Amino acid sequence: MSRARGRQVLEIEAQALQTLANDLGDAFDAAVAMLAAGKGRVILTGVGKSGLIARKIAATFASTGTPAFFVHPTEALHGDLGMIVSGDTVIGISNSGETAELVALLEFIKRLGTRLIAITGKETSTLAAHADVALTYRISEEGCPLGLAPMASTTTTLALGDALAAAVMDVKGFTNRDFARFHPGGKLGNSLLLLAEVLESHGSAKPLVTATTTLSAALLEMSDKRFGMTAVSLADKALGLITDGDIRRLIQQHGPAALDMQAGDVCTHRPKTICQDRLAVEALELMERHKITSIIVTDREDNYVGVVHLHDLWRTQMV
Repeated sequence: MSRARGRQVLEIEAQALQTLANDLGDAFDAAVAMLAAGKGRVILTGVGKSGLIARKIAATFASTGTPAFFVHPTEALHGDLGMIVSGDTVIGISNSGETAELVALLEFIKRLGTRLIAITGKETSTLAAHADVALTYRISEEGCPLGLAPMASTTTTLALGDALAAAVMDVKGFTNRDFARFHPGGKLGNSLLLLAEVLESHGSAKPLVTATTTLSAALLEMSDKRFGMTAVSLADKALGLITDGDIRRLIQQHGPAALDMQAGDVCTHRPKTICQDRLAVEALELMERHKITSIIVTDREDNYVGVVHLHDLWRTQMV
């Protein structure tokens, strides 16, 4: 019985979400355009379960580059109205569209000239009628055995908030690098580290020799910088690469005479490199795919800025 009830609720909510997806139209486009063009903050407001959903939507917007926060309608009516200013965009959430505290805010919102987006299950409600854009959804039933607790309506509202945030990200051209700036902490933040930050954190030693440097001198450079490799400066800013493994193989082939060879003659041309603006996790993937332990890092103009070792990336605890 319990499993059947659980499956029924999930099917009801899934159907509500499919209906919502099918119903998205011009109003959704208008809401996205309004949010993307807004110069102020996005204010989410709602009461009860709608308020909890509003808090989550505000957090999603804030973490994806759109300044947003939650204001409780009751608190707003008792002193917090100053948190809403001209230029903001208010998203009011109410399944019925008649929540008394939210309706009471409408006069202030309209007088201030603040734009209002309504999210409601009632197209003919007071909230929808006074909104600049009304986003309405349709549900056949909540899923609650008593027909009382909000279930399908809150799930639908939450999903609609996610859809708005995702669409605004697209319009603004929000990238994973932008996302990294808003998530500096924890494992997620570590996985979004830029290589430039890794270099800054672990040092930016630059093992480098010229094309005419002997391999014996190149070995000293490798030992000094402790990367087991060195870049080789070639003509026209081009870089080569020599690893300690390369030198060992040359000694096996040519004996001690290999140490007198010049770096430019035996180095790998066009080695794997990566720009410092790329994510550290991208460097890790590249190194693991090509089975290398260090990689040369460049700037946008292909200037050599440093080397990142596999151990540097492991120490970030991003994996």
